[in-house]
Amino acid sequence: MKKILFTGGGSAGHVTVNLALIPKFMDAGWSMDYIGSINGIERQLITAIPNVKYHSISTGKLRRYVDLKNVKDPFHVVKGVVQAYQLIKKQKPAVVFSKGGFVSVPVVIGAWLNKVPVIVHESDLTPGLANRITSRFSTVICTTFPETAAAFKNNNGHHVGPVIREEMKQGKAERGREFVGFSKMTKPTILVMGGSLGARKINEVLRESLNELTKQFRIIHLCGKGNLDSSISNPDYKQFEYIDQGLPDILAYCDFVISRAGSNSIFEFLFLKKPMLLIPLTKQQSRGDQLLNAASFEREGYCKVLHEELLDSKSLITSVRELAEEKEVYIKNMNGFKHHDALGLLYNLIIETAK
Repeated sequence: MKKILFTGGGSAGHVTVNLALIPKFMDAGWSMDYIGSINGIERQLITAIPNVKYHSISTGKLRRYVDLKNVKDPFHVVKGVVQAYQLIKKQKPAVVFSKGGFVSVPVVIGAWLNKVPVIVHESDLTPGLANRITSRFSTVICTTFPETAAAFKNNNGHHVGPVIREEMKQGKAERGREFVGFSKMTKPTILVMGGSLGARKINEVLRESLNELTKQFRIIHLCGKGNLDSSISNPDYKQFEYIDQGLPDILAYCDFVISRAGSNSIFEFLFLKKPMLLIPLTKQQSRGDQLLNAASFEREGYCKVLHEELLDSKSLITSVRELAEEKEVYIKNMNGFKHHDALGLLYNLIIETAK
C-alpha cells in the first residue's frame, strides 16, 4: 500500500486543498498521514476524518515584524525539523504534499533530508513566505494563478488552476434554506463570512447595517467562534459561528457573498457563479496577498471590492446595493472563466511524482 503524507495549516485556507485531495487518495487505497501543529485549526479539521493519522510537531511562526517570540521560534522550527525527519523516516511515505503555512516548513525540510519527493501548492497570486522557503526543497510547485508559477526561479512551477472541493459542486439550495430556517419567501440572500476565525470589523459594521440591509435582503452571517450576538432579533438575519458540512448547501441557496479574499474561497464562489463583495485583509493584517487576489478578480469583473479602511455602514450598504443591481453583469463575466479539472491534474501529478 502506497503512503502519502500531507501537511499545511495555520488557517483553514492552508488545509482546504488537502481536504479535497484526501478522498481521492482514500478511494485509491492509499495510506495517509498528516503532520500539523499541536493546536492549529488543521488538527480540528483533519482528526475528524477517519483513516488519516494526525501527527503534531513543534513549529514557530514566520513573522515579518519585531516580536520577542522571534528569538524563540527558530528553536521551535529546528525542533520541528527533527520531529518531522524522524516521523517521515519511520512512516516512509512515497510523496509529501504541502499546502503551506508555517507548520509546513519543518515538514518539507524533513522530507528533503529523507530524500522523499515533495509537492508544494500555492493558492495565492504571490507566494507566501513559507512556500518561498519550502520551494527550495520541493520537486514541484503547483499554482492556482498562471503568473505565480513564474515567481519560482528554479523553474519547477506548474500551473494547475483552482482546486474546487467536490462537495461544493453538490450543494442543494432547498437544503440550505432548511438548514438556516428561513421561510420560502423570495427575498435575495447574502452569505457573509470573515474567515475561519471571523472578522471583528466586518461583524460590527454588518450588524450596524442590519436594519437597512434586511429591508431588501436576508443575511446569513458566519461570524467566527465566540462572536455570536444573542441580543439581535431579526427574522431576516441568521448567525452561526462556523458552518462546515452544510456550507455547500448554504452557498447553493445564497444569491451573493460578502467575504475576505482568500484564494481557495473566492475561486469556489467563482465556480458557483456567486457575485461577491470582497473585503480583503489589509497590509497591516497580512502580507497583502488578499489585496492582490481581490484586485485580480476585480479586473476580470468577477467581484466588487470594498477596502477595510473605507468600511462603514454607509459604504457597506451602498456596495451591497450596487452589487445586486449589477448581478447579471457579474454572472456573465464569471461564465467566461474556463474551469479545468485542477483537482484531477493535481492528483495525477502527485501520483507521477510518487513514482
